[in-house]
Amino acid sequence: MKDIFFCPEESNFYSNCLENFVLRDCKNSESVVEFGSGDGSPVINSLLRNKFDSVIQGFELNTSAWKVANSNIDEYNLTNKYVIHNSSLFNYSQTDAEYLIANPPYLPAPDNDICMPLLFGGVDGATVTNELLSLGYENVLVLLSSYSNPTSTLNLAKENDYCVDKFMVLPLQFGYYSSEPKVKKHIENLQKHKMAFYSGNYYFLAGVLFKKCQESVTDLSNELAQVMTSL
Repeated sequence: MKDIFFCPEESNFYSNCLENFVLRDCKNSESVVEFGSGDGSPVINSLLRNKFDSVIQGFELNTSAWKVANSNIDEYNLTNKYVIHNSSLFNYSQTDAEYLIANPPYLPAPDNDICMPLLFGGVDGATVTNELLSLGYENVLVLLSSYSNPTSTLNLAKENDYCVDKFMVLPLQFGYYSSEPKVKKHIENLQKHKMAFYSGNYYFLAGVLFKKCQESVTDLSNELAQVMTSL
């Protein structure tokens, strides 16, 4: 369905990050909220492969995706572990969940008049990601694109007392959504201002776990910044 985000490689990567950085470390009492659940497949795949005894509360504005996600949740009998609301996380006032997870919209463009408007990440692609890092959650897992002003996100994270706890990086080719001429041209302009980093048809997508800084936490921010700006 064209009105539902579809990129198996990216979804599998998100699922892998979720398993390695969140689900395997979660204690039974810890809860998780998700911004932008899409069709729910990354979380569903992760839950089917891991023992997780708490509840993930998802939020998805796209009604079509929300309906598909709930159908998938029912099919796999996960209604007691994964609940998705057809609303925005930004309207959800509670921040007492231990983890916030998201594969947020990160497409840069001059405006949201693009192939799939819900993928619009602001003029530099980092707007939604940066908003998520301003909500105050103790742990935040997000996917970070090298063509979406990653430096601004890492700087904002530091300002909000986050350290990079863990990360993994996937090289990806520009896909259906990022290859839309309007979007691709805008990314080229961002590159000229050192706000987008890519090489040829490849960019880096990083799965990053941000944690509120503590003295015992090793901050990998500089290492991640070097990787994301190396293209």
